[in-house]
Amino acid sequence: MPGADYQLIKLLDLSPSVRRVMLYHQGCFAGGTVLRLAKDLAENNCGARVLVVCSEVTVTTFRGPCETHIDSLVGQAIFGDGAAALIVGSDPDPALEHRPLYHLMHASETILPGSEGTIEGHLREVGLHFRLSRRVPELIAEHVEESLHRGLGSLGVEGVEWNSMFWVPHPGGAAILDRLEEKLELDKDRLRATREVLKEFGNMSSACVFFILDEMRKRSAAEGKSTTGEGLEWGVLMGFGPGLTVETVVLRSVPIHPCSS
Repeated sequence: MPGADYQLIKLLDLSPSVRRVMLYHQGCFAGGTVLRLAKDLAENNCGARVLVVCSEVTVTTFRGPCETHIDSLVGQAIFGDGAAALIVGSDPDPALEHRPLYHLMHASETILPGSEGTIEGHLREVGLHFRLSRRVPELIAEHVEESLHRGLGSLGVEGVEWNSMFWVPHPGGAAILDRLEEKLELDKDRLRATREVLKEFGNMSSACVFFILDEMRKRSAAEGKSTTGEGLEWGVLMGFGPGLTVETVVLRSVPIHPCSS
């Protein structure tokens, strides 16, 4: 203390009275959390622009292998460091803000029933100790459609075919992505951007979904797609983390212009 929010104000030469919110130890669902909070702040404060920054450092979880804590070893194998930033606002000024990337249409959070203890992190003398249950992929797959229908239904979007949407799920691990594909009967290309980020950078906790959004919009432009969401209109960003908590953010893509790449 003071935290990274204080340091950012100094580095970016922002007003010392800028309003700031710092979140610690939220875990892998926090990429969705900060979008939900930023959406609320932007829509409820006329003219506000919200700088969202996610930074994850996993050295506090690093330690030698232990036969009695294989889940800790698995976590160390898939986790990585990463940082990402974006700006969220409402009622954009067309003269100054003519290249939005995605529209945030809906954001919600829920705790999955029967999931207590499946993902935990506790501070011990050795640092931050993780517990990851093998049940996580199955629990997410079992309840994912409830979150999707709740989010899309709030917008009056019904009967959508899952392969007609673009997907930005948090890549908690390959097993989670495999079960999502199986449960929702997704084509392999639907999770291409997510799998690419997991392969290149690992699980960067909250920052992952922003890396995926960036990978998706860059690839969409490079391949001549009509929108930032792989040529599709509707999409969903999902965060999975301690609790087991699920964040669901319904997105709408925007048209890609020649200069957007």
